[in-house]
Amino acid sequence: MWKVKPPAEFPMEMRYRSILEGLAPPDPLAQFHLRRGSPEEEFPDLSRNYTWMGRILTPAMYRRQFNRCTSSGVVFDDVIRPGLEEPGQRSGPVSVGCAAGDAQSYILFCDFFDRVIEAHHEHKISSETPESDLNYANLKGSDDLDGSYAVGCELSVVRGVEDFCFPPHCSRGERRQLLALARRALQRLEDHLPGRLLVLEQLNQEQRRELGLSAPSPAQLRTGLARDWPDSRAVWLSHDGSLVIWVNMDEHLRLVSTRGDANVAEALRCICTNLQKLETCFQELRHPFIWKQQLGWLTSSPADVGTGLRVSVRLKLQLLPRHRRLQDILKRLRIRMGRTGIPAMYCVTNAATFGLSEVALTQLVVDGVKLLVAMETRLEENLDIEGLIPAQK
Repeated sequence: MWKVKPPAEFPMEMRYRSILEGLAPPDPLAQFHLRRGSPEEEFPDLSRNYTWMGRILTPAMYRRQFNRCTSSGVVFDDVIRPGLEEPGQRSGPVSVGCAAGDAQSYILFCDFFDRVIEAHHEHKISSETPESDLNYANLKGSDDLDGSYAVGCELSVVRGVEDFCFPPHCSRGERRQLLALARRALQRLEDHLPGRLLVLEQLNQEQRRELGLSAPSPAQLRTGLARDWPDSRAVWLSHDGSLVIWVNMDEHLRLVSTRGDANVAEALRCICTNLQKLETCFQELRHPFIWKQQLGWLTSSPADVGTGLRVSVRLKLQLLPRHRRLQDILKRLRIRMGRTGIPAMYCVTNAATFGLSEVALTQLVVDGVKLLVAMETRLEENLDIEGLIPAQK
């Protein structure tokens, strides 16, 4: 008696096996030829595309990139697919509308990526190495934010790991290898900051809700970020609650420090200290974070190159959001302000991650928050704020 069910036999396949084996090459990928038309026939319709990709891409540029392919198989159509799936809106912040499949994409398609980066971050790319400053002690004036207006803050930073494709393009095997590597690195980090790693596929629905996790959005599914969800996705939580590290989500690694107060300096200290320790852990495992001389730290999204740092402060504002010059003020301060879903509660964050150091970006947000609070108090006293409006940063 069979202890294991015998393999099923398909008579038609057995009959034609010799023919089928003759048709299948030893290496199918070596015979792969993508059937598509000319660049003119394949150029996408961008008439209603409001992303930076849609504004920058021209037929001539598309033709130059058309037949290029990175060593891991990323073609230019893979790069622009996010912008075609999510064309953006006519009003509001402009998204980049593209994503790199691997680090080589930034080199092979630099004619396109450099233009998108310069437009989105409003900073010219030069041959000079981007400035970096993780010395949190250089941050000034973050300890006296008015707690009646600034009620919370969150700092996050993303990193890509060398020798792995980015999430939009990586395979299941790569994703699993990266999780195994991250597990080893995080075990070394626990010597400095105790914590625990939770693999999402081992969690039930209640545990995922406690972590604030929701099902992948249609956009994440269409662009490949959520392929094989939740396979090899994980989150590391420090025991003291000061740090969360997401693995294989929208980027290889995302470090997040969230506070219930506006102590931006402490959140920056947590991020900078543990980021440098984690970087050392990955270097010891021979997989450093991805760095490019002209761009700084690389991730899949051009919106995060440079520092990868996002500084967010939650503000209670009643009058300023209705002021006619608010958008002009935000543009001059190089910050953004969005709703949080709570009445009179807004989230203020840096608009760019490239062109300034980590401390300088944090200082930009801190100074901007202070000015917004000062404007709000003047409006509460029925005073004019025109004298407080700054020049362009």
